[in-house]
Amino acid sequence: MQEAFPHAVRRSWPPTISVVVPAYNETAGLDNFHRRLVPALAGLQSWEVVYVNDGSTDDTLAIMEAVQRTDDRVAVVSLSRNFGKETAITAGLDHAAGDAVVVIDADLQDPPELIPELVANWRSGFDMVYARRRSRAGESWLKRGTARGFYRLMQHMGDLKLPEDTGDFRLMSRRVVDAVRRLREQHRFMKGLFAWVGYPTTYVLYDREARCDGVSKWSYWKLWNLALEGITSFTVMPLKLATYVGLAVALLSAIYAVQVIVKTLIIGNPVAGYPSLMTVVLFLGGVQLMFLGVIGEYLGRVFNETKQRPLYLIERYLPSAVKVSV
Repeated sequence: MQEAFPHAVRRSWPPTISVVVPAYNETAGLDNFHRRLVPALAGLQSWEVVYVNDGSTDDTLAIMEAVQRTDDRVAVVSLSRNFGKETAITAGLDHAAGDAVVVIDADLQDPPELIPELVANWRSGFDMVYARRRSRAGESWLKRGTARGFYRLMQHMGDLKLPEDTGDFRLMSRRVVDAVRRLREQHRFMKGLFAWVGYPTTYVLYDREARCDGVSKWSYWKLWNLALEGITSFTVMPLKLATYVGLAVALLSAIYAVQVIVKTLIIGNPVAGYPSLMTVVLFLGGVQLMFLGVIGEYLGRVFNETKQRPLYLIERYLPSAVKVSV
């Protein structure tokens, strides 16, 4: 049987806060990110940073290793290839030892200076404190509009209530992290998993900044596939929709059949009607193919889960070495 928590790490010197930073080809901005992160954490009792290299093809890993050599509060987890951001976050959670864990991207769109406020809310009794975007600088109207539409769609599909305007930037208590780590499904939509586990939750508003360096790795195609992961991972509404559309089409077909029979009995059966016949055939064929695709999406996910492959493989792991001061 597959190990429940592969590569799990619990040190004898557990830091108060662990910061998990997934990164893929972030050479341009990683140094700048760390320079901003360290002062933001300076007021905390003890902390560590877990950088996760998600199979980068540039010098991201080399920069992480250089930072780790100069700062013993830094750990580096390098995956064997690019597994995707959702899996990279999972690898970071598996290796984070803090009483609370913060997840943040390395592109500085989410300000590290907000972390002390997240920690303050955690200390007041909340298990999860997510950062909710008040504004989104540097993003096109299309990206903002589609993101807003996706969050609203998720609010009305299934039982999962996904917080609006919220990304992965958040703080989680140890019991939330342990709960999320128990969820080892292959198709991972982390924002949904974070919401699914529940526990007392609050949020902090902030203004999302434009990316400082480099370019976004999220094309519209990747965002579309991520949205599909979110929808198919947490609701069977598309399958129910297929049933409802099928019933509606069957009802319309029955009405049309009655109309054809009545018309034939009254005025006969002329040969005319080829265009309308082709329209109906193409419409029905399109609906059938579309919902075969929906069924295929769910079937493919079942197929991938039955393989029981590990979520990721590690090429290199460099632990942090900081000791808690007393």
